[in-house]
Amino acid sequence: MPYQSTFPPINIPEDLDLWSLLFQDQKRDFPVSQVILTCAETEQSYTWRDIRDASLKFGQGLQTNWGWKRGDVLAFYTPNSIDTPILTLGALWAGATISPANPLYTPEELFFQLRDSNAKALVTQPAYLPTAISAARKASLPLNRIILLGPKQPTSSFPEFTHFTSLFSSHSSLKPLLTPQSDIAFLVYSSGTTGLPKGVSLTHTNMVSNLLQAASTEGLQWPSSSSIQLGILPFFHIFGLTCSVLLSIYSGWRLIVLQRFDLQKALQAIQRYKITFAYVPPPVILAFGKDPLVDQYDLSSLKCLHSGAAPLTKELTLAVWDRLKVPVKQGFGLSETSAVVCCQMIHEWKEFMGSVGKIMPNMEAKIVDEDGKEVKEGESGELWLKGPNVFKGYFKNPEKTKEAFSEDGFFKTGDVFKRDKEGNFYCVDRLKELIKYNGYPVPPAELEGILIGHKDVADACVIGIEDKTLATEVPRAYVVLRNGIKGDETKAQELINLVATKVAPHKKLRGGIRFVDQVPKSPSGKVLRRLMRDQAKKEDRSTGAKL
Repeated sequence: MPYQSTFPPINIPEDLDLWSLLFQDQKRDFPVSQVILTCAETEQSYTWRDIRDASLKFGQGLQTNWGWKRGDVLAFYTPNSIDTPILTLGALWAGATISPANPLYTPEELFFQLRDSNAKALVTQPAYLPTAISAARKASLPLNRIILLGPKQPTSSFPEFTHFTSLFSSHSSLKPLLTPQSDIAFLVYSSGTTGLPKGVSLTHTNMVSNLLQAASTEGLQWPSSSSIQLGILPFFHIFGLTCSVLLSIYSGWRLIVLQRFDLQKALQAIQRYKITFAYVPPPVILAFGKDPLVDQYDLSSLKCLHSGAAPLTKELTLAVWDRLKVPVKQGFGLSETSAVVCCQMIHEWKEFMGSVGKIMPNMEAKIVDEDGKEVKEGESGELWLKGPNVFKGYFKNPEKTKEAFSEDGFFKTGDVFKRDKEGNFYCVDRLKELIKYNGYPVPPAELEGILIGHKDVADACVIGIEDKTLATEVPRAYVVLRNGIKGDETKAQELINLVATKVAPHKKLRGGIRFVDQVPKSPSGKVLRRLMRDQAKKEDRSTGAKL
């Protein structure tokens, strides 16, 4: 039988769209004058009322000035900005679909998303115009449909483009009547680790469901009157979009926005604004646990860090606790689930360290073997999910959609999990990233955690490489050492021996160790093992500790 959520079920209205949930629901426990968004660089701030009023003007402007229609797609190609939520929510008011793109995209990558989503306009910033213009021209998107964020420049500076404030209108137009269960609110694109990125269609009901699910669990831990969040998660990623932007507006939290993660700026913001919590990926936890810069700032206001986007090891959790006495809890989510699937409560972080918590209210889960049969409790297998926050399918891709769901309607996550008797879930690894040594599974994240726990190691990535002499895959580690530590054969052997003392024999680092300057990661914090695999193909595939 599928696992049921241990959280009490909640009421999720089927006829409520996202804008209406955020701005027409009168059950707020905070005033409309509550400051929600603050730019760490400029100190500009918006209250809840500012966001509501400005987003309404932008949405009305799209209708009045551009004849915006229900279902038209507005794409975003920009780092974090406190204006992004206004344009996002205003477009949603006008019935639009939002498609955020990674600001690190090349012109070709951005063009693919603009063309695939059939975007009618593109939001960006002046610094990103070269790529935006190139992609827009290729996608036959008129340049006057490029909307600029940031301070308004003299008209002569960018005559072909439209500053977002120029679209504001107070024309009393009607909000389109939406069908929340089928109208797409967000069209987010997968990272495309295999083949071209896939558009994940998230309906208004998906997003409303996940906000209510997260607010009824995670949100209860942060009082609206005193909670200040560090906003370093990218807003183009579902993790930052849901947990930073939308949950802050819904819950009344203050969000201190940074364009992108920079450790020094993040530490300065925590000290200056007395930030109380943050949603972050594991590389940020790594920095808080090991970077000497942390000791130069007063972080006493921090009550908790919440890690997501990739598995977090016990070693990193304890490193932060030992250094700062700040609990680090975990959660788990996916683009296909509107973000949040599991969350760990603060009081559980130490007792169930390594867990990502329990599944959200109104959700069901299965853990299955390779044949799709449910495994026994405590055993590992692929996680399958069902719930109102689970997406309906991939955009214009019925084949991939069919592959993604089981016959009984469960979404196949591709992640390997196990569950304990208390209902806590543990992320073992990505199914496609498991290394198979002589048929035995080796989770890269487990070995990375051991290596990162060593005092001389700043970061690590483990991949599987083919060893023709053994006729099997073997694990190889790519290791970043702390400044001043020499990466020689002695150090490599020391780390290989460390791992060997902590794991079963089939998990030993038979592929050796390579010392590198950095581990490639996506903006959301996921280790890009495929890039390391590409590098490994160019290297000698011999076994042992090779530098």
